[in-house]
Amino acid sequence: MLKRVVLFTAVCLLAAATAFATVTDTVKKTVDDVIHIVSDKELKKKSNEQRRRAAIKRSIATIFDSQEMAKRSLGKHWNQRTPAERKQFVDLFATLLENSYAGKIESYNNEKIVYTKETLDGEYAEVKSKVITPKQDEYTLDYRLMKKDNGTWMVYDVVIEGVSLVSNYRTQFNKIISTNGYPELVKKLQAKSNELKM
Repeated sequence: MLKRVVLFTAVCLLAAATAFATVTDTVKKTVDDVIHIVSDKELKKKSNEQRRRAAIKRSIATIFDSQEMAKRSLGKHWNQRTPAERKQFVDLFATLLENSYAGKIESYNNEKIVYTKETLDGEYAEVKSKVITPKQDEYTLDYRLMKKDNGTWMVYDVVIEGVSLVSNYRTQFNKIISTNGYPELVKKLQAKSNELKM
């Protein structure tokens, strides 16, 4: 009986460790892919900017759940939108997210990324990391993920130095909607999308 308990415990621990590794590896693979893209000498050329941006967007699309992030960012206003409005908002939000991320990651300058901890709570997980600059400055960068129906882990929020990206967007969006209405938010997102487009 004791052997069975020990074996069962060992299997559970192994399963948990595997789950943690899977979540962290999912994040790490995408981050490594993006770093490889922005470090590529050929893709760094100005003439290859469109190719570089497209490659970055393809990579982050494999792990960032833009629909879930859009829904959470819109908060209580999501349920008030029609299916057509939701689709439009998700598309605009995805463009904003992709171009903003691409713009920031292109400034990569040999920063070191260290994965410090991962936690798993049912269908949710968090991967904590820190970014160390060449000057040894550090800042935290944490990824919050949820497990989709097909078993893949997707990011639904990013927390930078304790500030949630989704919460930050939600505060901004709610203020615009409360002051000027939802159409004004769409107008601003469309303008931002056009501004960020290549």
